Amino acid sequence: MTSYPLAGVLGWPIGHSRSPQLHRHWLKTYGIKGDYVALPVAEENLEAVLRTMPKMGFVGCNVTIPHKVAVLEIADHISDRATLLGAANTLIFRADGGIHADNTDGTGFLANIRQHAPDWTAANGPCAVLGAGGAARAVIGALIEDGASEIFLSNRTRPKAEALKQEFGSKINVVDWVQAGNAVEDAQTIVNCTSLGMEGCPELRVPLDGLTPGKLVTDLVYQPLETRLLREARAAGATAVDGLGMLLHQAVPGFERWFGVKPAVDEAARAAALGA
Repeated sequence: MTSYPLAGVLGWPIGHSRSPQLHRHWLKTYGIKGDYVALPVAEENLEAVLRTMPKMGFVGCNVTIPHKVAVLEIADHISDRATLLGAANTLIFRADGGIHADNTDGTGFLANIRQHAPDWTAANGPCAVLGAGGAARAVIGALIEDGASEIFLSNRTRPKAEALKQEFGSKINVVDWVQAGNAVEDAQTIVNCTSLGMEGCPELRVPLDGLTPGKLVTDLVYQPLETRLLREARAAGATAVDGLGMLLHQAVPGFERWFGVKPAVDEAARAAALGA
């Protein structure tokens, strides 16, 4: 076993992850002897790997696609947030060998917006969420917790959006994808939770002429940092918040639990995550 704490991120594939650069930056910044590594783990090996990691000196790990749901079947303790969202992204390995699962995506989402728009709150007016995957679940949960009274939810396949409405209740209004531009126009907060606009993916083709000053627009895509959605939001005078900050902020609680220091999300952390 190592004489210093280890953490990492599990996924399949995992080469794209920015988490190792970020956590290693924090370890170096705070003079902590430890390491954080990327671990490519196939689904059929997930439980065996997780049960072995504490014996190898790991104190915890992050979990990304496609394991965020499957880890709930393996974990011994599950936080209320992870239960509500049906997914976990942060695991803590306890001294007794137990695995504690949590979800920090929602808190990371809110913290990112507040860092760039301190006066923002989800209660400012209706919210529009584009997409109905795992990221959208975390965002919707966070928006409701922060006081959102109405959320327009639009997804390319309507049944997935309807399923989230069944889970989250009457505050969700499902909007057909072809009408997503109307949701953008009617909302004060707009969140893209799809992969549209990401490098290698099709563009987000939703009409954006409903963007106006006073609205807040955030895109969970951070490759590239400046998506078409954010570019048009800035041009329209809206507040635009990129998605890299969510990655940074969601990492804070795990790092603090594993290594005992609450790290700062600052320009140096952003540069480290970008590999600059």
